[in-house]
Amino acid sequence: MKINNPYSLKGKTILITGASSGIGQSIAILCASQGAKLLLIGRDRDRLEKTKDLCENKSMHEFLSVDLLSFEENKVRVYSFLTDHAPIYGLVHAAGISPTIPFKILKEKQLLEAFNLNVFSVIYLIQAISKVSIRSSEGMSIVLISSVMSEVGEKGKSLYSMTKSSLVALSKSLALEYANKGIRLNAISPSVVDTPLSMNSHYRKDENSLNDVLKQHPLGLGMPSDIANAAVFLLSDASRWVTGTNLIVDGGYLAR
Repeated sequence: MKINNPYSLKGKTILITGASSGIGQSIAILCASQGAKLLLIGRDRDRLEKTKDLCENKSMHEFLSVDLLSFEENKVRVYSFLTDHAPIYGLVHAAGISPTIPFKILKEKQLLEAFNLNVFSVIYLIQAISKVSIRSSEGMSIVLISSVMSEVGEKGKSLYSMTKSSLVALSKSLALEYANKGIRLNAISPSVVDTPLSMNSHYRKDENSLNDVLKQHPLGLGMPSDIANAAVFLLSDASRWVTGTNLIVDGGYLAR
């Protein structure tokens, strides 16, 4: 007897931001292994090409090199890219920055940069792909990569926490607003994952600080594949009855 694979993404087009490295790249590779056609977005063309080469069936995937920090300037290119490859079944927003800035010296430019990339860009993308002419008639799944900083605080991370909390709030409200259109929205909140972005964090430059971070994770630090597995679950039919949730993937960080 043939057993249906509820995690399969065969025949589904998935848009992934931040696909040039780290979590976004890992999600792309796993989605491709499940049969998805990928639309990859990132700033660095060469790194997007590398991600595409790492994916199964690489000839069926497409990418767009664009800076989402300047979405307004690039929206014509983005909308054309989406329209050309419609219908789109899923979106994963993995693009983002993780600033560490003491609140007392926080500047407007830093606020705008973080919110433009981490939050505003995906708002515009959701508005675009939820249009009848672009979204899949079978429904859609949208996954926003948030952070455990949406649940807890940390010194110097107020700006980052604000942006990531916004993604969780957005997913909950839009889950209700779009449910009658068959569009599901969920967030994933990882703790520290070994990515190129986290390798540049301040705690990596000091052995004592790194040991403190390790002690906060009973199962150790995460790998990009840990988040990719969660993303494929939320994109696939295996989670067809899941919407408006924030899936914590943190190695036990919040259980302390």
